[in-house]
Formats: sequence, structure tokens, C-alpha cells
Amino acid sequence: MPPDIRDTCTFCKVLDGRIPTQFVFEDNVSAAFLDHRPVFPGHCLLVPKSHIPTLTDLPDNLVESIFMNVRLLAQAVEIALEADGSFVAVNNRVSQSVPHLHIHIVPRRRKDGLKGFFWPRRPYPDDDAMLRVLQNLRRVVAELRSA
Repeated sequence: MPPDIRDTCTFCKVLDGRIPTQFVFEDNVSAAFLDHRPVFPGHCLLVPKSHIPTLTDLPDNLVESIFMNVRLLAQAVEIALEADGSFVAVNNRVSQSVPHLHIHIVPRRRKDGLKGFFWPRRPYPDDDAMLRVLQNLRRVVAELRSA
């Protein structure tokens, strides 16, 4: 019998109190805590209380409450740390260090040294290439919305 996911998932262990952490916020749907390896002081992670592996696995009935909490934390980070803004990010599978949905909320300051999205930008080779990508994305969005 495979182990219960709550026994193997780092963030489930945090939520269950088996790994000590510094909680910033908690409600009945999600909790936020300080990242133990912050990009900048105040870097928080918001996680759903139920084990949800990625953003694409997030049930529709939780999207609004999760992202209202993301918005709340982004505002709180900016005010509490007197930041100029914030960076909000989600990794799905690739670069996702823990396979439990987590949203990074990072305070930002002008000239803080953080560049772009942590990787070099690559422009489209030409307008036709951009249009092909645009049309493909629009097609898939339409398909997903009609499903």
C-alpha cells in the first residue's frame, strides 16, 4: 500500500505541524508562511490546505479564495516591508521544488537586482512566429473553455 501523500509531502507536513514554520496567514482554505530560502526577506509561500499538486489541478471552487488570498498577501508584503511592489509566481512541475501547489509572493524594490523571470528573454524570430503562437494559444483556450 503506497504511503499517504500527507506523510511524504513537505508542505502537507508543514500544514499538519510536523515541520515547524513561520505562518503569516491561515484560513480554512489556505495558509501562507515564510519561505525558508527567501529571494528577499518577506518572501512568502501560499499553499492550499488540501494536497493539490499543481495550479492546473486546483478545483474551480478554490480558485477565487486562493487568489483572493494571494492578492491579500501581495498587498500585505508591499505595505509591511515598505516594498515598491511584489512578484507573484507559480511553477508547475518544472522547477517546482515541492509537488504541492505553492504561490510565491516576493517583495520587490526598484533596482533590487532581480532580473525578469530568472532566465534570459528570447524574442520571437519574427511576427509570423508570434502570430502562430498567439493563434495556437487562442485555439487551446477556446477548447478548454468549451470543455
